[in-house]
Amino acid sequence: MSKNITATTTPKPVSATDNIVLPVETAEHKRYRARIDARIRRRKVVTAFQLGLIYIFLIVMAIFALFPIYFVVQASFAGSQNLYTTDLHLLPVNPSWDNYVYAFTQEPLLAWLGNTLFVCGLSTVVGLFFSMTGAYALSRFRFKGRKLSLDLLLVLQAFPGLLVISAYYYLLQYLNLLDSAPLFGLSMIYVATSIVFSCWNIKGYFDTLPIELDQAAIIDGASQWEAFWRVIMPLAAPALAASGLLIFVGGWSEFAIANYILNANDTGSNLTFILGLYRLQGDFRTPWGYFAATSIIISVPLVIVFLLAQRFFKSGLTIGSVKG
Repeated sequence: MSKNITATTTPKPVSATDNIVLPVETAEHKRYRARIDARIRRRKVVTAFQLGLIYIFLIVMAIFALFPIYFVVQASFAGSQNLYTTDLHLLPVNPSWDNYVYAFTQEPLLAWLGNTLFVCGLSTVVGLFFSMTGAYALSRFRFKGRKLSLDLLLVLQAFPGLLVISAYYYLLQYLNLLDSAPLFGLSMIYVATSIVFSCWNIKGYFDTLPIELDQAAIIDGASQWEAFWRVIMPLAAPALAASGLLIFVGGWSEFAIANYILNANDTGSNLTFILGLYRLQGDFRTPWGYFAATSIIISVPLVIVFLLAQRFFKSGLTIGSVKG
């Protein structure tokens, strides 16, 4: 018995695009597309032009910011004491370490640095302590005269410290600090001139912290001081670091009050570094090489402090200025 086998063929699958009829692009569509393409090209050109202007501006500002630093560095390595020369050179012709050797061996540089660190460190610690306690009281407590105290702090901030420089001098003279402990007296002046801004900055940060944190600590058995010291202080570290850095930097580069208060001895070892730099200047000529080398050496500790506290410095200023 035979069977008839009929071969069957599988139908070819039909593509989804076989039956799609593309529309014919008319002349109006072509003109519309050309206008869109032209508009996109113009926008790209304008964007590139604006971006180029921004980069040019940033490059110019970077040159203005970095050129003085480069100028001082190259002057410190120059062999002579001339700041300007008739020949234009990007680098010193005969670079040497003579100016740095002179700064360390012929001048009391380490004494200047120690005096400056003592004055700025003491003023930072004392000013930060009174600023944070005063800011905490103004932020957390409601007492008679609170608003008047805040207004008085703003009024005091409006007057520059140079207006009362004579009052500072007579006060230190009355306390017998001009002869016995002038550096301590100078640090107390820096505390008085910086405590107002620091108090306001830290108070603004304290205002952002919920008062329920203090209340919860007191309910758990802590005193008001313990709630402040153990709960609020760790949370306020950014504001404290930023305020402390501002106090430190303000005293580091201050000249007028220090020059009025401190009297140099025979070697000038009792001066701060800013007065020591001024002491390098002669009556008729300034040794710019020694001046530049000493400036570079003295700026290294301040740069290190900035790098270590940069993160706290930015966040502290941002959060502390939200409320006031």
